[in-house]
Amino acid sequence: MLDGLIGFGTAILGFMNPASIVYALVACFVGFIIGALPGLTATMGVALMTTLTIKLPSADALLILICTYVGAIYGGSRSAILLNIPGTPASAASCLDGHALARQGLAGRAMGIATSGSVLGTWIGMIALAFFTPVLGEMALKFGAYEFFWLAIFGVVISGNLTGNDPIKGWMAGFLGLFIAGIGQEALYAFNRFTFEVHDLSGGISLVPALVGAFGLAEVITVMKDPPRPVMVSAYDTVIPKLIDVTKYWRTIIRSGLIGTGIGIVPGVGEDVAAWSSYAAARRASKEKELFGKGSIEGLMAAETGDNACVPGAVIPVLTLAVPGSAPAAVLLAAMLIHGVNPGPLIMVENPQFVYEVVAMMFIASIGILIYGLTLTKLLVRVLQFPAVLIMPIIFVLCAVGSYAIASRLFDVYVMLAFGVIGFMLRQLNFPMAPLVLGIVLGDLMEKSLRRGLVLSDGDLLPFFSRPIAFVMFSLVAVTILMNVPAFNRLTSRAWSSLGGLFRRSAGKGV
Repeated sequence: MLDGLIGFGTAILGFMNPASIVYALVACFVGFIIGALPGLTATMGVALMTTLTIKLPSADALLILICTYVGAIYGGSRSAILLNIPGTPASAASCLDGHALARQGLAGRAMGIATSGSVLGTWIGMIALAFFTPVLGEMALKFGAYEFFWLAIFGVVISGNLTGNDPIKGWMAGFLGLFIAGIGQEALYAFNRFTFEVHDLSGGISLVPALVGAFGLAEVITVMKDPPRPVMVSAYDTVIPKLIDVTKYWRTIIRSGLIGTGIGIVPGVGEDVAAWSSYAAARRASKEKELFGKGSIEGLMAAETGDNACVPGAVIPVLTLAVPGSAPAAVLLAAMLIHGVNPGPLIMVENPQFVYEVVAMMFIASIGILIYGLTLTKLLVRVLQFPAVLIMPIIFVLCAVGSYAIASRLFDVYVMLAFGVIGFMLRQLNFPMAPLVLGIVLGDLMEKSLRRGLVLSDGDLLPFFSRPIAFVMFSLVAVTILMNVPAFNRLTSRAWSSLGGLFRRSAGKGV
């Protein structure tokens, strides 16, 4: 531990020069803006900044990229809270309670909560990155196709418990998302599925246009249909995070930080799954379940802590295995190779100081988002004081531009429009949008893992249940489903009551 602290201190001192500080502040601001604009993703931000930093020294270039990455994941919460439109997929979970708080006149407090959760989540992941990189990297190696399959199914199953009180509707929306993820050419033989001879559908449905449509355009249509009354920002609302919000939910912060870090370590999952998983765990453990989705401070804190803790977690497999834990981490891995850094199992032997340099970059990035979170929030809160009917046309233009900017395809704008209409209709029927998007996110992972597993086992399904980690994941899926069956809950309650009575009688006889 002493060596780690020395390495971290040395790395921090190495960045304490005017050039590096300016690079970090500019990169955090750029990431903040990219994350706050609906349709622009952290992946796009890191990729854009990679092209602009090729000529810089490797340390400064990677500092810029990591600050952009952290800033973008954090910045997505701004539009999620103010406009109910996630700036990035990772911020979708923050819409549920963040915007509800904003509608109650507590936008400043909501963004203060998001800021404190983001900073603390980054620090939890940063500690794991510093001290547990070799161990956690080995754990990620144990996940194969069978485990990834159950991980994807588990993500869809828990989506039924994320919002509302009707898990059936959540599961229906989640499995609809899985179906949508299957549109396009399948992986092995490039056979077109559900394309109806539309050539543009061969490449599948892109996540960002679907996300922007389901959340952004659907919100625009909903507001234009029923314009809300103007919101008065509370005079006592403050952007400074309240100490009680941190101390009261310290268990939620630690739990969400560990969940986010753990999910980040698993390659190919990402920050959005970390946010939803943290949110679901917080809701299940909370004593205030009825507040979730209606302005829960604990729910917002869990989502923001989880997705930001995932960022350092996603870098762990990059450093130890040269395998990215998320899409932005994949771009970051390419940037490391471009700048002459060779991540992999031997990095702790060949260049151990680099790990502490990355930890220092994460710490500097967290300070950057803290500064912008406290200084720019008051300005952003003013968005709520504009009439919604004037803001929504601007949001619609941003949705269209953001959808088009990903691949410069007009078809993606049509996808956004289609998902906006579908999302609006599902909202009117009280179907949650989050499981739909989560199903699209996990659909590709589920299908590829299932196909790969069947190929490895020569069509045998037994390894999906016999491998230890796969069996644990399957058990979690089964228990989650059964816990939403009333008959099973009644049977479980009776069993626990009978068991408790038996223990009490035994104790009485013993006395």
